[in-house]
Amino acid sequence: MPKYTFFVCESCQFSEEEPEGKLADGTRLLKQLNRVVAEQSQSDKSQFRPVVCLWTCDCPRAITFPAPIKPTYLFNTLPTDETAPALRQFGQLYLNSNTGSIPWKQLPEMLQSASIAKIPAVER
Repeated sequence: MPKYTFFVCESCQFSEEEPEGKLADGTRLLKQLNRVVAEQSQSDKSQFRPVVCLWTCDCPRAITFPAPIKPTYLFNTLPTDETAPALRQFGQLYLNSNTGSIPWKQLPEMLQSASIAKIPAVER
């Protein structure tokens, strides 16, 4: 099975409760995702990689789930410290789906309050 790459915006703005000397929320989220993947290590079908910016600055803590012939999902305004396991779970649902369409009611509960965009696939 192909390896999928999911992208995390590493430069999302600092949360208001964090002092300026701390890591950006996106960088913290990426570290947490990579830790969850390492702990669960069920397969090597996916990886989370940083991108400098996803242009969702008004809605920080953004991550995309793109794949060939599947819709792309964009999540943002995610709670940084609790979201990594739910994003990993969504990634597994997405990878295991033939069409990539995940019904809202199947989203992990933690993600149901996030801002979500489902962008149609380019190819069919």
